[in-house]
Amino acid sequence: MIKSAYIHIPFCEHICHYCDFNKVFLKGQPVNEYLQAMDEEMKLSLAAYPATKLETIFVGGGTPTSLNEKQLSQLCESITRRLPADGQVEFTFEANPGDLSKEKLAIMKQAGVNRLSLGVQTFNDELLKSIGRVHRASDVFRTVEHAKAAGFENISIDLIYSLPGQTLTDLKETLQQAYTLDISHYSGYSLIIEPKTVFYNLMRKGKLPTPGEDIEAAMYELVMEEMDRHGFVQYEISNFAKPGFESKHNLTYWNNEEYFGFGAGAHSYIDGWRRSNSGPLKKYMEHIANGVLPVFEEHHVSRAEKMEEEMFLGLRKNEGVSVMKFIEKFQEDPLKLYENQLNDLIEKGWINVSENAMKLTKKGRLLGNEVFQSFLGVSND
Repeated sequence: MIKSAYIHIPFCEHICHYCDFNKVFLKGQPVNEYLQAMDEEMKLSLAAYPATKLETIFVGGGTPTSLNEKQLSQLCESITRRLPADGQVEFTFEANPGDLSKEKLAIMKQAGVNRLSLGVQTFNDELLKSIGRVHRASDVFRTVEHAKAAGFENISIDLIYSLPGQTLTDLKETLQQAYTLDISHYSGYSLIIEPKTVFYNLMRKGKLPTPGEDIEAAMYELVMEEMDRHGFVQYEISNFAKPGFESKHNLTYWNNEEYFGFGAGAHSYIDGWRRSNSGPLKKYMEHIANGVLPVFEEHHVSRAEKMEEEMFLGLRKNEGVSVMKFIEKFQEDPLKLYENQLNDLIEKGWINVSENAMKLTKKGRLLGNEVFQSFLGVSND
């Protein structure tokens, strides 16, 4: 049963130095036509894969709030008309601090949006400038103040650590400022340098002074300690929330559940198929104009792959992988199926195993990718 939908708005007014998402500069783009095409994609998808009630809707990008007020209204109207949801839905919009006018906040609130996710990254203005962000720390405080005044109670911010030139002191100061916002959710990610980004090109030329693995690990430990000290529960490797404010949408991914993906370059997981949409706007809109779903690639997930995904996605959560739920899904006991791998990981101190669950240790969280790779290629169809 599909309970979630992701909607991709690929437009940005500025491109950050680390970003490799499917995005284009806003200026001169066919925004209205794109929104109309996405409305049609929702119609086509729901006809092909009926869903009774969505529990989460997440609008990401790009920068969804780079749309003007009229376009934002059009998008919100399209979502609420096309997607089956009720008043209990978790409805999230990503936004950049400084992009959110009072008018845009009112439009979203009126449409039922009840969660905001702000791309803050750091409160150090010099670092913000060096990573290609155009907002400054003062914009964050003003945006959160306006959002609260508009009635938004569920607000999250993203932070990035291990930035070029960043120190542990910088990160500690960023965290101290972040806690003064009095919000309910934080995500903290280590910088990943992806191909086709400004940072990747600088790194290849030897011009990107990153802190290094040891400092990166110390930064992650600092984030975990400070979040705990301030009453935020770490419920996933990179996510921390006040109890009851965990991201239900992201839990869809980590629980290995199915979801719609609408928009150029968006990914979906439906009826055992993982699909990605065409990324270029022209190609995406051509498919829709021809009355077909804009699928670029698709892959049928085998039973073996589903079990692997259940392990490495579920282990991202602090509650880990439920042995009982695994058996219910696959009629296999993971403690037997992965006995050798689990014994090896227990010996290394990277995982804890009980008869009820398999969970990463604190040490295991620092080495998550190595743990996850242990489960690839083990089971057969």
